[in-house]
Amino acid sequence: MSLKTASVLVIDDDIDVLTAVRLLLRPEVKEIVTEKNPENIRSILAKQEFDVILLDMNFNSSINTGNEGIFWLKKIKEEFRSTAAVIMITAYGDIDLAIRSLKEGAFDFVVKPWHNERLITTIKEAVKRKENKGTGAIALPSSSLFETELLGKSECMQDIFYKIQKIAPTDANILILGENGTGKELIAKAIHHFSGRSTQPFVKVDVGALTDSLFESELFGHKKGAFTDAREDRMGRFELANGGTLFLDEIGNISLHQQAKLLSVLQNRTVTRLGSNESIPIDIRLVCATNIPISELANEARFRKDLIYRINTVEIIIPPLRKREKDIILLAKHFSKIYSNKYLKPTLDFDDKAIDKLMGYNYPGNVRELQYTIERAVIMSDGNILTAKDIIFSPIEQTMATEEVQFSNLGAVEKNTILRVIEKHSGNISKAAKELGITRTALYRRLNKYDI
Repeated sequence: MSLKTASVLVIDDDIDVLTAVRLLLRPEVKEIVTEKNPENIRSILAKQEFDVILLDMNFNSSINTGNEGIFWLKKIKEEFRSTAAVIMITAYGDIDLAIRSLKEGAFDFVVKPWHNERLITTIKEAVKRKENKGTGAIALPSSSLFETELLGKSECMQDIFYKIQKIAPTDANILILGENGTGKELIAKAIHHFSGRSTQPFVKVDVGALTDSLFESELFGHKKGAFTDAREDRMGRFELANGGTLFLDEIGNISLHQQAKLLSVLQNRTVTRLGSNESIPIDIRLVCATNIPISELANEARFRKDLIYRINTVEIIIPPLRKREKDIILLAKHFSKIYSNKYLKPTLDFDDKAIDKLMGYNYPGNVRELQYTIERAVIMSDGNILTAKDIIFSPIEQTMATEEVQFSNLGAVEKNTILRVIEKHSGNISKAAKELGITRTALYRRLNKYDI
């Protein structure tokens, strides 16, 4: 699709803006429709689908928060089910609003007054991306880093690829959410690759594995003699990442005490090595990751809210492989090629039953499990075709998945029991706790856990 065949809808309460955009785009696009009142968006989209929508962020000059535009963006994407690429326009350039609109599904963000060439280029990119969604084109560069777990033609992965390219050049802190095996570290590396810090260090720390005694030493460093085994001065990971990107993996597993230490460093932008009183300035871009859902991180008994705001300027949610059906065979064939070369075998393809078996599995171990499954199949294969017999899924992952289901079922039983007892006692928490054999405090924790 070229720009000449594209249709564009512009919604802005400034008539001068509508006139200027109409004059600019009339020679460039097939059709341009302008609308002053956002209340009419529903009826317009009910009659016609557009390729691109230019949407103002503020429809009330006395309220310049961008909330109006975000509201209508959500309506367009969720309620009106439009497939158009939405470009937000505003006179109030602010990185927080830009990131917020991108988080809600906007394609891009432009500031009034814009450069005409820039606006046209942005619309061209939006049209091209809308077309690419149907072909599986990937926006990331062709390199070994991005040709493995991050390979994907599903819409959700295309959205992630695009979001990486938009947010990576900023210094915004990123929180990556996703199950184990979905490729959170590769996303972090991609963000670093596209940032202005790409020539500087990328330092990874699995903070969830650090004990309280090691946490400060590993992250902040120590002076010789600070503790028994401190035989020399040592830089911490913050210092090692100075000028570059610090990736804190499994951030959701650190203790409240560790969270307080981390928050202090992020607020002050300095670190103090153990055994020293000297504050060392740091300049890092922070990327964090966890397999814990954001809803659990919002529980202040588990995670400090002020730290969440610090690390989560924008989040990237990586879907599990079972929600990326379009990518399963694409990834399987790619891994087959990699391991055929590695083990000096001819390029192996899949027969129909093997494909059916791959598509019928739920992948509790996600992309990592698929990768190991294909590697095992290539090693054990004798011919040029991988069959269903060659595809053997990990019994460990299946056992863990079964245990998770059982645990989930137990949680449902507990929740229903609590609801029944509370209803029995007409909402009296003290009586309900007494019958359940737990304290009021413990009952309140469970009420919070199950959102009762």
